[in-house]
Amino acid sequence: MSSLLILVPLICVMIINLPPRKIFSKLGFWVALVLSLSQIYSVMTLPLYRWNSSFEIISSNFKFNLLVDSLSLVMLVSISIVLLSALLVARELIRDEKKMLNFLSLLILLQAGMNAVCVITDIFSLYVFIEIISVISFILIAFNKDRDAFEAAFKYIVLSAVATMFMLASIALFLLIAGDTSFMSIKAGLADSQHSLIIMFGVGIFICGLFIKGGVMPFHGWLVDAYSSAPNSVSIMLAGIITKTVGIYTLIRLVSLVFGFDSAARNVLLALGALSIVGGALAALGQNDFKRMLSYSSISQVGYIIIGLGCGSLLGVAGAVFHLFNHSIFKSLLFVNSAAVESQAKTRDMDKICGLAEKMPLTATTSVIATLSAAGVPPFAGFWSKFLIILALWISGYHAYAIIAILASVLTLSYLLTMQRKIFLGKLTSELSNIREAGFGFGFASLILSFIIVGVGLVFPFIINSFLVPFWNFLGV
Repeated sequence: MSSLLILVPLICVMIINLPPRKIFSKLGFWVALVLSLSQIYSVMTLPLYRWNSSFEIISSNFKFNLLVDSLSLVMLVSISIVLLSALLVARELIRDEKKMLNFLSLLILLQAGMNAVCVITDIFSLYVFIEIISVISFILIAFNKDRDAFEAAFKYIVLSAVATMFMLASIALFLLIAGDTSFMSIKAGLADSQHSLIIMFGVGIFICGLFIKGGVMPFHGWLVDAYSSAPNSVSIMLAGIITKTVGIYTLIRLVSLVFGFDSAARNVLLALGALSIVGGALAALGQNDFKRMLSYSSISQVGYIIIGLGCGSLLGVAGAVFHLFNHSIFKSLLFVNSAAVESQAKTRDMDKICGLAEKMPLTATTSVIATLSAAGVPPFAGFWSKFLIILALWISGYHAYAIIAILASVLTLSYLLTMQRKIFLGKLTSELSNIREAGFGFGFASLILSFIIVGVGLVFPFIINSFLVPFWNFLGV
């Protein structure tokens, strides 16, 4: 069953590109829509035992071993929700049929690649699919072929190549030590090997590669330009799920199940998580460009995920995974709304926009919901994931990091409320007097994401125990 997560999108890409393309390309949007909705439905309804299988390729001697667990399910539903939102926005922004078909083909391939990353159980295959996603992301960043986008895509591909070098070198070391590239073989090989310096070096450079892919500070040199210069529908995917899948999810998976939580790993994760939280928030405070501010905010929010993982406890890992999901939702919502504002006001400069709440009440209201969730204000979903992370830090004895996480939430609220005040409050200028709400796709995507933020926030206190149990099993506790 899990193999269908990869095979079905690949088949769909081939179908919508069959000749005559004019006939099949008209199905592209609906095919991508059904794929996202069916993945959401399947993940939410099917039990775990229905997902797990071995996918045979070429012969019975070569198998693609796939595994779906609680962490995979969180990522799979996040992927489908974010891609659904990006799809709805893209339909409003891309009018050229050929360009839209190209975008849909890349989006569906992206879905197949990210699904594969979530269910793969060996590190070399994981690397291959991460690189596939990176190449697709490079194309998508430069999709509109403007100068800023080409510059951002170039930065992305150069730093991604550095990450690739780190990851390939470490995989070679793991193969020498373990004799295999499966997660379990590497875990056993690392535990039995006496070459401690080689192990530390291999693990260290692989994690550095993931930090680059995930845009963790100080490895974030490509991220802000890529998020802000990419087409708006692509920014939603980049900020909402792509970097979270190739960098952060993979980090959680490998540190939790393969590399382990030794004291050195914890200290590195905690330090870089705190740096990202504070550095991203301070950088966001000084931004006037809507998308650049949200890009720095993403770095800060990813820091919470890293610092939660750095606890090394059940509560910390569960909080990190939950915040990964929450971040994918509220950050996607903020980028959907930034796309709506830019499409109507024709600018991203927050100093040139004011009073839009009068003309765009839905965008203004959903932005407030995303803002409060990002800042960790109850009862929205973001509060609960930050609460779990801060509680895990405090219980584990990392009191200073817990205080940093709390104070940074105040900074988050500050710059996001400043954004709300600049864009949506105040007196509407004459240049913006004819503005109205953006198209149906923007509004529908923002409503879906807002409903998830509010619904999860209200329901979570009643399901917290059932949420923690799968991660207890995931960590083998």
